[in-house]
Amino acid sequence: MSKLLKLFRRATREEEGITGLETAIILIAFVVVATVFAFVVLSTGLFSSERGKEAVYAGLQKTRGTLELRGSVIANTDGTNVTTLVFDVANSAGGEPVNLDPAATSNKVVIDYRDADVNATNIVWTVDWLVGDLDNLMEAGELAEITIDVSTQTLAANEPFALEVKPPLGGTMIIARTTPAGLDTVVDLH
Repeated sequence: MSKLLKLFRRATREEEGITGLETAIILIAFVVVATVFAFVVLSTGLFSSERGKEAVYAGLQKTRGTLELRGSVIANTDGTNVTTLVFDVANSAGGEPVNLDPAATSNKVVIDYRDADVNATNIVWTVDWLVGDLDNLMEAGELAEITIDVSTQTLAANEPFALEVKPPLGGTMIIARTTPAGLDTVVDLH
């Protein structure tokens, strides 16, 4: 009986070792699964934050190149119809330089004209630099006067119209005005 008791004790002791090994294997499996799960969560978080950063930078680039209207829109008339529209533009605060060369073939500002009868795209315009270094780039602190010939558009008294100034980067500046009921030689359209 003592041999049987020794054998039983030995088997019990050996079983504890096997149970410890099995527990260690299960623990290692849990650690591996937790590590893989943590890696997936971190990778997903880094990927989504990178996409968010790209969206923010794209938004900043869009706003940095925007022009803004400075002052009034002036209409020069022949007494019956508006012949030219004149307005001043500047670079918005913190904006990137904008190419204001009307003769440029690419990367240039495009101006469209609309009224009740006409939708003219990429109309002809000229620029006079009021403040700046005359390099055709609208930079911070510079001011330019844009003149548009609308004599072929027959813009008469009491007629609404809109100009869309589209820089290569940044938002579109929409200038919507209505001509007054009576046209003087020079009209301030505010």
